[in-house]
Amino acid sequence: MDRRNFLTFAGSVLALSVIPMNLSAEDYRKLKPKVWEAHTIDDATKALYGMKTPIESDKIKITIPAINSSGASVPVKFETSLDAKTIALFQDANPESAVGVYDVNIYDMKSYEVKIKLEKDCTVMVLVEGTDGKIYMAKATTKVAAGGCEG
Repeated sequence: MDRRNFLTFAGSVLALSVIPMNLSAEDYRKLKPKVWEAHTIDDATKALYGMKTPIESDKIKITIPAINSSGASVPVKFETSLDAKTIALFQDANPESAVGVYDVNIYDMKSYEVKIKLEKDCTVMVLVEGTDGKIYMAKATTKVAAGGCEG
């Protein structure tokens, strides 16, 4: 019986070792450094996606509290049902606008929850680069009672 288990395990390991794995992550800080240096959402989106004009979409949902007692840790949830290549999160409260860029494929769940520091009231924007080459967007606003970037 032990021999059968060993052979089954060895065969499984061998089979998995020949399956091509496509695990990769783009380092957008190196690939597109101007995105991370941009001080406005418009400049950051142009640095990431070029001069494409975003299209507002109801297939992108952003959930953020309307009022936060502190900007030290503001929860942001965003998701989309669009077929996407990348999903990017931006804000206009802090000196640099970019928060994160995510590479996705058709098999990924396109739902994220992050916490960000916010210095003041702001607009949060999610951009989705669709597999059709178009850029889709959604915006949400939030108020911050006490800034989170003061220390």
